[in-house]
Amino acid sequence: MSANTQDLRTRLDQLQESLSVRQSTTHFAHTGVATMVALMLGGAAGKLFYDSLRTPLLAWGVALLAVVLLGYAFRRYVLGRRVLADELQRYQTMLELRSQLRLDEPSALLPQ
Repeated sequence: MSANTQDLRTRLDQLQESLSVRQSTTHFAHTGVATMVALMLGGAAGKLFYDSLRTPLLAWGVALLAVVLLGYAFRRYVLGRRVLADELQRYQTMLELRSQLRLDEPSALLPQ
């Protein structure tokens, strides 16, 4: 193998290793869980507001917690979108390297 091929192979291995852990998935999972918990807490706060003659302090606390969780979910969603864009760009680069190394061509793998 030439030095150029070895460099491409090293770069490909680095890209595959960095793409083996998908950080965007973690961000989107946090978004989903935080959104669901915020919706449940928001519903509980709404029920406390609706059922009480005098608004209890607990209802305000739960409502505040729901809003904070929605903010957290939005923040994680934005981070997930950024990381996903970077992951997709690195994936395209990896596909180009595989094409340059002719790893996806069955005829290149046959003995000459």
